[in-house]
Amino acid sequence: MPIFGWVIAIIFLFFLFIKFTLGLVVIAENQVGILVKKIGKPLPNNRFIATDGEAGYQAKTLEPGWHFWLWSFMYSVIKQPITIIREGEIGLVVARDGGQIPAHRILGGVIECNNFQDATKFLNNGGEKGRQMGLLTTGVYRINTSLFEVITTDNIEQKNLSGITKEYLKMTQIKSDFVGLVTVLDGKPLVEGRIAGTSILNHSSFQDGESFIKNGGFKGLQEDVLRPGSYTINPWFAKIEQIPMTEIDIGYVGVVVSSSGDSDEDVSGIEFTHTNLVKKGNRGIWAEPLFPGKHALNTKILKVEKIPTTNIVLNWGRESSTHRYDENLNSITARTRDGFSMSIDVSQIIHVGAGMASKVIARVGSMQNLVDNILQPIIGNYFRNSCQASEALDYIRTRSERQKEAAQFIKDALLEYDVEAVDTLIGDLIPPEQLMLTLTNRKIADEEKTTYASQKLAQDERKKLLEAIAMAESQAEVVKQEQGIRISTSMAQQSIEAAKGQSERVKVEANAQAESLRVSSIAQAESVRVKAIAEAEAIEKIGEARAKAYQASANALGAKNLAAVEIINKLADKNIKITPDIYAGGSEGGGMQGLIMASILSNLQDKSAKA
Repeated sequence: MPIFGWVIAIIFLFFLFIKFTLGLVVIAENQVGILVKKIGKPLPNNRFIATDGEAGYQAKTLEPGWHFWLWSFMYSVIKQPITIIREGEIGLVVARDGGQIPAHRILGGVIECNNFQDATKFLNNGGEKGRQMGLLTTGVYRINTSLFEVITTDNIEQKNLSGITKEYLKMTQIKSDFVGLVTVLDGKPLVEGRIAGTSILNHSSFQDGESFIKNGGFKGLQEDVLRPGSYTINPWFAKIEQIPMTEIDIGYVGVVVSSSGDSDEDVSGIEFTHTNLVKKGNRGIWAEPLFPGKHALNTKILKVEKIPTTNIVLNWGRESSTHRYDENLNSITARTRDGFSMSIDVSQIIHVGAGMASKVIARVGSMQNLVDNILQPIIGNYFRNSCQASEALDYIRTRSERQKEAAQFIKDALLEYDVEAVDTLIGDLIPPEQLMLTLTNRKIADEEKTTYASQKLAQDERKKLLEAIAMAESQAEVVKQEQGIRISTSMAQQSIEAAKGQSERVKVEANAQAESLRVSSIAQAESVRVKAIAEAEAIEKIGEARAKAYQASANALGAKNLAAVEIINKLADKNIKITPDIYAGGSEGGGMQGLIMASILSNLQDKSAKA
């Protein structure tokens, strides 16, 4: 065997020697030693853990290190891991030994025992068996697990605890804008007539359950609430329910009606006799309302009635307003003195001051009650009464005055309820159809009468206009006639003068014409004479010329041929045909000429015979 092996064997044998001869037990740093004594006096019948050397499980535990004289025939040691509570979590503790928990309690009281790490102190100082009020927060603990059972998120699923889950073993987190409602499961029973436990001092927001119990805390729903934050609350001691904070919007106040509180002392004064107004925190209607903002209220014991501090418009017979207080209001039906039924639409504007809001709620209970039980009968009855005292047509005609009277009456009536009536407005007045028909016919008749009067006036004016026009036209005719007379006279005078001038002109023209005729006759006679002389001379000249020309032609052609030419010219002038229709030429040179001449002579003979 190698030397190293011999060394290990020697050390092991030495350790066994020490263990069995000196009773050595070694506890590691992450362990706790649970000691069980095998030899000793017996424990009392009601005890499970020994604190005075009795046989059985010992209260005192073994810390990390070497422990001697714990021989196996006298002791057995159970090594358990240390208890670790992680950050943000808690550990619940159940004691297996201790005194009896009082009948009116469900949790064992908190004992100074170094967070359950000193079991001897726990038992000797009166620790009670069962579920403990105290708990373990984040950290590392050496717990005697034979006495204490610690429930953590690691082992809760194996414990099979009713109503407790992993979420309950974490710190209680109240979210922003939320409030925690607390129901305590341990403590004194509530006093008869109370629905919630009163405020208790010095319990660190229910984290110190023992102080809560010692200071007289009551079991059940608590008036105090938890604000946003982190809390280490034992879920066996208190249950937490988170609800949103109560928000009061701008333009509103919140009147608080509390069902819980120490006192119901009235602070409203002797003049206000309807109900009590109390200080904040007392039972009843708080005299001081809540102003706009978010409030951490326990709405299980407090009722908040939000009251608009701006003007509220309520409509009878129209669409409901956004606040919906008037959704049950209908047009007011009223009967007039002459037996007609009319439907009246009304708008009422009211205002509730912030300082009067609590008094209004003290009188009527809620804004809806104010509308349904106060405003509706007051306004409805007023208009019914006012209509009953008037005839339908008169009521319609005097609508403006009726509105003013209604506004003043309703304003005075609402002052008794601490409500300001800002204005009353009459909307549609809907009379019966028969009356409307009468009014319509009457109006039509009045309009027709007015129309006829207007037409008559127009005709009268038209007559006057026509007379004026006729007079104007006749005046123009007179003027025209007078002007015509003047014109005629002037024209006659002109005619006379023209006649005189014409006579003189005729005389002058006659003399001139006679002289002209005389001169013209002389000139014409002279012209005829000169022309005759000229023509005679011309004829003489022409004759001489023709004679000379004829003589020359005769000399040239011969007398016989010239005569034939002259004959032909005359025939041409008269359009006489001289050529035969059929000609048969002969060999003789004078055949053609002979034929022509024969034709001419034949034609001349025919004409002579006809003549």
